[in-house]
This record gives sequence, C-alpha cells and structure tokens, in this order.
Amino acid sequence: MADRPSAREALTLVTDTFTELPNPERRSAPDGPLGWSGYDAARARAAARTGETESVVCGVADVEGTRAVLIAFEFGFLGEGTGDRLEAAYAHAVAHRLPLVSLVATGGSRMQEGMLALAQLQRVARASARAREAGLPQTAVLRDPTTGGGWATLGAGADVVLALPGAQVGFAGSRVRPPDADPAAYTAEAQVAAGAADALVPPEELRTTLGRWLRLLTRPSSDPAPPPHALGAVDLPATGWDAVSRARSPHRPRATAYLDAYFTSRVTLSGDRCGGADPDGMLCGFGDHGGRTVAYAAQTGTATRPAGYRTAARLIRLADRLGIPVLTLVDTPGAANDAEAERQGAGAAVADLFAAVAAARTPLTTLVIGEGGSGGALALAAPGSTWATPDSYFSVIAPELAAAILKRPPSEVEPTADALRIRPQDLVELGVVRGVVGPEGAQAAGFG
Repeated sequence: MADRPSAREALTLVTDTFTELPNPERRSAPDGPLGWSGYDAARARAAARTGETESVVCGVADVEGTRAVLIAFEFGFLGEGTGDRLEAAYAHAVAHRLPLVSLVATGGSRMQEGMLALAQLQRVARASARAREAGLPQTAVLRDPTTGGGWATLGAGADVVLALPGAQVGFAGSRVRPPDADPAAYTAEAQVAAGAADALVPPEELRTTLGRWLRLLTRPSSDPAPPPHALGAVDLPATGWDAVSRARSPHRPRATAYLDAYFTSRVTLSGDRCGGADPDGMLCGFGDHGGRTVAYAAQTGTATRPAGYRTAARLIRLADRLGIPVLTLVDTPGAANDAEAERQGAGAAVADLFAAVAAARTPLTTLVIGEGGSGGALALAAPGSTWATPDSYFSVIAPELAAAILKRPPSEVEPTADALRIRPQDLVELGVVRGVVGPEGAQAAGFG
C-alpha cells in the first residue's frame, strides 16, 4: 500500500491547478454506522497515514486547457462519507457544465460499514446518470487497484476508460477470487483486450492524453462532417466487375490512410463493453478536423466482427449524446458469418448498429471507400448522407454469391456484377449515394 501513489499524487499527474470543492459535513457514530469494534482507531490511523479525512478528494482543475471536475480516490483511507462527496462533485459538474474525470483506486465497499457502504453505489449511479442526461462526458483513469464497486460504477460506467499499465482491474479483488483464477485476467491489459477499457496510458503520458480526450469531447457542433477527399482512383470504373476488382485491390487506400489524411490528431475508442473488441475490423474514436471534433467509425476492409458493430454503436450513441458529428467509412465484404460470430450475436450486433444510426440526432456522414458488402456495410451507412469513392462498390450481395444463388456458371459472375448495378455512378443514379467524391472533394467527379 505504501508504494501506491496517493490521491493527491495522482492529481499531480494530470494538473497543476487543482482546487478542492467544499466537503459535505457528516457526523459519524462511534465506531462507524455498524458499531464495528476498532473502526474509529483504524480511521484515525488512516487519517494520520494519508493526511486525508475521506477516501475521495474532489475538486476542479484545468487539464491541458480544459476545465473539469476531478475525483481522486485515496486507497489508504477508511471512511463513510464517500457517497456524499461523490454526489456533491457530480452536482457541481452538472451545475457548471463541466466534464468529469475519476482517478480510481479502490478495493470496493467496506465491510465495516456494511450495506450502508454498498448502497452508496446506487447514489453514485444516479448521479452519473444525471450527468449523462446533461450531456457531460465522463472519463475514468484506472489506477492500482480498481476492483469491486468502484470498478462497477465510476470505472466501467464511464464513457471513456483509460488504464495505467499493470494496474489490477476487475470486479473481484485478489482475496475473493476462485483459487484457480488466472491472475492475468484481472489486469488493465486484459480489460483492454476484452473491450472493457479503451487504452493503456503510461503515467508520464496521462496528462497529455487526458487533455486531448477532454478537449475533443467538449466541442459540440451541429454541422455535419464533410466527406473526405478520395485518395485512390480518380476515374470511374467501366464495368461492375471493374468496380469490384478495384475495391478488392490490396493497393487501394484503406481506412487508416483516410483517417490520417482527414484528422490532425485523433484518439481511439476501443471495445464493445460486452467482452469483445475488433481492433482489426473497426476503428472508432474522436479526432480534430479543421478545428472541430468529429467522431469516426471506420471499417478496415475485413469482415466485421460482432464486437466491431457494437463498438461502432457505442461510438455513435456517445457522439449523439455529446452533440458531436460522426463520420463513418464503409469498407467490408460483409459481416463475419462464421460459427463464432453467430455465437457472439452477429445479427443482434448489426441490428443494434442499425438502431443507433437510425436514432442519432447528431449529423452522420458516410463515405464508401472500398467494398460495400450487403447489410454488414449498410448498417454503418448514413441514410441520405452517403458518398462513394471511384474505387468502391455497394452491393446487396457479392457478385460471386449472387451468381451461385441464381445457379449461374462462373463465367456469368462478371455479367452478374453489371446487372447488380454496383458501380459508384450506378449508385448515384439509383439514389443510393449522394455523389462520388474525387481528389478535390464531393463535387470533383461531377455528381451532387
């Protein structure tokens, strides 16, 4: 415990301007609410050891230029007023329209305070919900350890979850796990891999990273994101099969190239919060484009996994709540359809993304940059605001599969691609996309 940074040491990692909020008054009964023998003595030792009067320190500070309410946990303290301070901090954030940052380090509720300690989680959840309804972003930084109720409320319940490398993170603390439990599963690294946390951030990079997140999440805009300029072919495909061949070319620019060209800086949102991540199939996050924030969800050219669709839905709902426009890049042969994808709920994940797109009030813009394979691609497309590049196609089904269903020989695959009318110019004529973008923008190819 002595080697663990204190709450105030954690605060110095992210700010130099911390001003503590007034603390709600609380009168403690002798030996705590349960009359637990030795409680007062233990509390006095904790106060002497830490210099604190409660297990959380709450205040206001500037983090790389963004004003925020900060909540820092003091792991070494024993006290019963945590819920009072947390509620007051959330109320201050709502009243002053400030984002919240929780620097979490806790082993969970205290036995010496019984159900009165555990019930504080409901108060914290209610305060968090009110901040969410007010459109305020909530970010958690997972320190060592982050377990129990602290993980299950302020930690895992935050919009963005950053974790310090090597931190113990999990619902079960080390003394209550099954004896055969794999300790590696209860780490920050494991939580990122499982989609429960967004990124590992070394302590020396925490201030800069947190500042970037806060800046991006607190710049709402009602203007739609413009579609990116095309980075690949400039001429339109002559045939349907030509469009397919171009879209499948290994030399065509992929999502990363488009994101790098579009944003001056960006941060990554990772994981579906349901135990999965699809880092190779779906890239999500927030970035700086022309001095304003745009959220993005981009397919990478592979079959999209269920976790990828759920992560994109999470991204769109968060951006919608914060009033941030969204850019989506479509590029997939389709949704993953292997047995494992079915076990992971592929249909439900695609349906959830359709629902998130349909319900979004913030403007969505889509650019098809490669393959637009069936419903697995359409789920990410913005109705009425979808564009295409010259080296892309959008189809109800792959031409090969269409020919197979129609019992046509392989020689009929290319004519079938023409019959499906999947070229970018066909999609414009059919009203499926608004236009074709070129190297200079959305009007360069002559479609509006």
